[in-house]
Amino acid sequence: MSVTHVVFDIGKVLIHYDPHIPFRQIIPDDGRRAFFLREVCSHEWNLEQDRGRPWPEAEAEAIGRHPEMAEEICAFRRSWHRMVPHAYEGSVAILRGLIAAGTDVTLLTNFASDTFREAQAKFPFLTETRGVTVSGDIALIKPGRAIYDHHAARFDLDPARTVLIDDSAPNVDGARQAGWQAIHFTHCERLRQKLANLGLPVPSGSATAD
Repeated sequence: MSVTHVVFDIGKVLIHYDPHIPFRQIIPDDGRRAFFLREVCSHEWNLEQDRGRPWPEAEAEAIGRHPEMAEEICAFRRSWHRMVPHAYEGSVAILRGLIAAGTDVTLLTNFASDTFREAQAKFPFLTETRGVTVSGDIALIKPGRAIYDHHAARFDLDPARTVLIDDSAPNVDGARQAGWQAIHFTHCERLRQKLANLGLPVPSGSATAD
Protein backbone atom coordinates (compact mmCIF):
# COMPACT_ATOMS: atom_id res chain seq x y z
CA MET A 1 0.00 0.00 0.00
CA SER A 2 1.37 3.42 -0.93
CA VAL A 3 2.68 5.68 1.84
CA THR A 4 1.03 9.06 2.36
CA HIS A 5 2.28 9.94 5.86
CA VAL A 6 5.91 10.09 7.02
CA VAL A 7 6.66 10.22 10.76
CA PHE A 8 10.17 11.06 11.95
CA ASP A 9 11.74 10.25 15.27
CA ILE A 10 14.12 13.00 16.42
CA GLY A 11 17.06 11.85 18.56
CA LYS A 12 19.77 10.12 16.49
CA VAL A 13 17.61 10.56 13.36
CA LEU A 14 17.45 14.35 13.00
CA ILE A 15 19.70 15.55 15.83
CA HIS A 16 22.74 14.04 17.50
CA TYR A 17 22.43 12.97 21.14
CA ASP A 18 25.31 11.81 23.31
CA PRO A 19 25.49 12.34 27.10
CA HIS A 20 29.18 11.41 27.04
CA ILE A 21 29.99 14.77 25.44
CA PRO A 22 29.61 16.94 28.59
CA PHE A 23 30.42 14.12 30.98
CA ARG A 24 33.89 13.64 29.55
CA GLN A 25 34.65 16.92 31.35
CA ILE A 26 32.36 16.41 34.34
CA ILE A 27 33.72 12.90 35.06
CA PRO A 28 37.11 12.62 33.33
CA ASP A 29 37.80 9.08 34.57
CA ASP A 30 36.60 6.65 31.88
CA GLY A 31 35.57 3.88 34.26
CA ARG A 32 33.72 6.14 36.67
CA ARG A 33 31.96 7.92 33.79
CA ALA A 34 30.90 4.61 32.23
CA PHE A 35 29.50 3.49 35.60
CA PHE A 36 27.62 6.76 36.04
CA LEU A 37 25.93 6.65 32.64
CA ARG A 38 25.24 2.92 32.89
CA GLU A 39 24.03 2.67 36.50
CA VAL A 40 23.23 6.13 37.91
CA CYS A 41 21.84 8.42 35.19
CA SER A 42 21.23 5.54 32.82
CA HIS A 43 19.20 5.32 29.63
CA GLU A 44 16.41 3.68 31.64
CA TRP A 45 16.52 6.46 34.25
CA ASN A 46 16.36 9.13 31.56
CA LEU A 47 13.49 7.34 29.82
CA GLU A 48 11.29 8.09 32.83
CA GLN A 49 11.72 11.82 32.10
CA ASP A 50 10.60 11.01 28.54
CA ARG A 51 7.54 9.41 30.18
CA GLY A 52 6.84 12.65 32.04
CA ARG A 53 8.66 12.35 35.38
CA PRO A 54 9.76 15.82 36.57
CA TRP A 55 13.50 16.41 36.81
CA PRO A 56 13.48 17.16 40.57
CA GLU A 57 11.90 13.75 41.18
CA ALA A 58 14.40 12.11 38.87
CA GLU A 59 17.33 13.75 40.62
CA ALA A 60 15.99 12.83 44.06
CA GLU A 61 15.57 9.21 43.01
CA ALA A 62 19.12 8.96 41.66
CA ILE A 63 20.63 10.77 44.65
CA GLY A 64 18.79 8.36 46.91
CA ARG A 65 20.66 5.51 45.21
CA HIS A 66 24.00 7.27 44.90
CA PRO A 67 24.27 10.22 47.32
CA GLU A 68 28.02 10.39 46.75
CA MET A 69 27.32 11.45 43.14
CA ALA A 70 24.71 14.15 43.86
CA GLU A 71 26.62 16.91 42.05
CA GLU A 72 27.11 14.81 38.92
CA ILE A 73 23.44 13.78 38.95
CA CYS A 74 22.27 17.40 39.10
CA ALA A 75 24.71 18.24 36.32
CA PHE A 76 22.85 15.94 33.92
CA ARG A 77 19.92 18.31 33.34
CA ARG A 78 22.10 21.42 33.44
CA SER A 79 24.33 19.93 30.74
CA TRP A 80 21.56 18.64 28.49
CA HIS A 81 22.06 21.33 25.83
CA ARG A 82 25.62 20.08 25.31
CA MET A 83 24.36 16.56 24.64
CA VAL A 84 22.64 17.71 21.42
CA PRO A 85 25.45 19.55 19.61
CA HIS A 86 24.25 19.42 16.02
CA ALA A 87 21.63 18.26 13.54
CA TYR A 88 22.11 15.56 10.91
CA GLU A 89 21.98 17.80 7.89
CA GLY A 90 21.35 14.96 5.45
CA SER A 91 18.27 13.81 7.36
CA VAL A 92 17.03 17.37 7.78
CA ALA A 93 17.34 17.91 4.02
CA ILE A 94 15.21 14.81 3.45
CA LEU A 95 12.58 16.01 5.93
CA ARG A 96 12.43 19.47 4.38
CA GLY A 97 12.39 18.04 0.87
CA LEU A 98 9.41 15.85 1.69
CA ILE A 99 7.54 18.81 3.17
CA ALA A 100 8.34 20.98 0.16
CA ALA A 101 7.03 18.25 -2.15
CA GLY A 102 3.69 18.21 -0.31
CA THR A 103 4.18 15.02 1.73
CA ASP A 104 2.44 14.91 5.10
CA VAL A 105 5.22 14.90 7.73
CA THR A 106 4.89 14.73 11.51
CA LEU A 107 7.22 13.94 14.42
CA LEU A 108 6.85 11.25 17.11
CA THR A 109 9.48 11.33 19.82
CA ASN A 110 10.44 10.03 23.23
CA PHE A 111 11.50 13.34 24.77
CA ALA A 112 11.05 15.18 28.06
CA SER A 113 8.67 18.10 27.64
CA ASP A 114 11.04 20.84 28.74
CA THR A 115 14.10 19.65 26.85
CA PHE A 116 12.03 19.23 23.70
CA ARG A 117 11.07 22.91 23.81
CA GLU A 118 14.76 23.74 24.18
CA ALA A 119 15.49 21.55 21.17
CA GLN A 120 12.86 23.36 19.10
CA ALA A 121 14.47 26.69 19.93
CA LYS A 122 17.91 25.37 18.98
CA PHE A 123 16.78 23.49 15.85
CA PRO A 124 14.00 25.46 14.07
CA PHE A 125 13.23 22.63 11.62
CA LEU A 126 11.53 20.87 14.56
CA THR A 127 8.73 23.42 14.18
CA GLU A 128 8.27 22.94 10.41
CA THR A 129 6.24 19.71 10.29
CA ARG A 130 2.45 19.48 10.59
CA GLY A 131 2.86 18.62 14.25
CA VAL A 132 4.57 16.53 16.88
CA THR A 133 3.71 14.07 19.61
CA VAL A 134 6.11 14.37 22.56
CA SER A 135 6.06 11.43 24.95
CA GLY A 136 6.64 13.61 28.00
CA ASP A 137 3.50 15.62 27.22
CA ILE A 138 1.20 12.59 27.23
CA ALA A 139 2.94 10.10 29.56
CA LEU A 140 3.22 7.48 26.81
CA ILE A 141 6.45 6.24 25.26
CA LYS A 142 7.61 4.16 22.34
CA PRO A 143 7.58 1.25 21.79
CA GLY A 144 4.26 0.94 23.63
CA ARG A 145 1.31 0.49 21.28
CA ALA A 146 -0.68 3.34 22.83
CA ILE A 147 1.60 6.13 21.63
CA TYR A 148 1.38 5.01 18.00
CA ASP A 149 -2.41 4.80 18.21
CA HIS A 150 -2.52 8.22 19.88
CA HIS A 151 -0.38 9.81 17.16
CA ALA A 152 -2.39 8.23 14.35
CA ALA A 153 -5.67 9.39 15.87
CA ARG A 154 -4.41 12.89 16.64
CA PHE A 155 -3.17 13.51 13.10
CA ASP A 156 -5.80 11.41 11.30
CA LEU A 157 -3.24 9.01 9.83
CA ASP A 158 -4.04 5.77 8.07
CA PRO A 159 -1.61 3.38 9.82
CA ALA A 160 -1.19 1.21 6.73
CA ARG A 161 -0.16 4.30 4.73
CA THR A 162 2.16 5.65 7.45
CA VAL A 163 5.91 5.03 7.69
CA LEU A 164 7.92 5.68 10.86
CA ILE A 165 11.64 6.50 10.65
CA ASP A 166 13.36 5.59 13.92
CA ASP A 167 16.87 4.62 15.03
CA SER A 168 15.57 2.17 17.66
CA ALA A 169 14.79 -1.37 16.50
CA PRO A 170 12.20 -1.89 19.31
CA ASN A 171 10.44 1.33 18.26
CA VAL A 172 10.39 0.15 14.65
CA ASP A 173 8.90 -3.17 15.77
CA GLY A 174 6.33 -1.32 17.88
CA ALA A 175 5.23 0.72 14.88
CA ARG A 176 4.83 -2.40 12.76
CA GLN A 177 2.77 -4.06 15.49
CA ALA A 178 0.53 -0.98 15.41
CA GLY A 179 -0.05 -1.55 11.69
CA TRP A 180 2.42 1.04 10.44
CA GLN A 181 5.24 0.63 7.97
CA ALA A 182 8.66 1.46 9.42
CA ILE A 183 12.28 2.13 8.48
CA HIS A 184 15.14 1.44 10.87
CA PHE A 185 17.37 4.50 10.49
CA THR A 186 21.10 3.85 10.26
CA HIS A 187 22.33 6.29 7.62
CA CYS A 188 20.63 9.17 5.81
CA GLU A 189 21.62 7.96 2.35
CA ARG A 190 20.05 4.56 3.04
CA LEU A 191 16.99 6.41 4.31
CA ARG A 192 16.82 8.34 1.05
CA GLN A 193 16.92 5.09 -0.91
CA LYS A 194 14.27 3.38 1.21
CA LEU A 195 11.89 6.32 0.97
CA ALA A 196 12.39 6.47 -2.80
CA ASN A 197 11.59 2.74 -2.97
CA LEU A 198 8.29 3.54 -1.26
CA GLY A 199 7.51 6.01 -4.05
CA LEU A 200 8.01 9.13 -1.96
CA PRO A 201 9.36 12.35 -3.52
CA VAL A 202 12.78 12.31 -1.90
CA PRO A 203 15.11 15.19 -2.82
CA SER A 204 18.14 14.20 -4.83
CA GLY A 205 21.71 14.83 -3.75
CA SER A 206 24.40 13.13 -1.76
CA ALA A 207 24.30 12.99 2.01
CA THR A 208 26.95 12.39 4.59
CA ALA A 209 26.89 9.58 7.13
CA ASP A 210 26.04 12.05 9.92
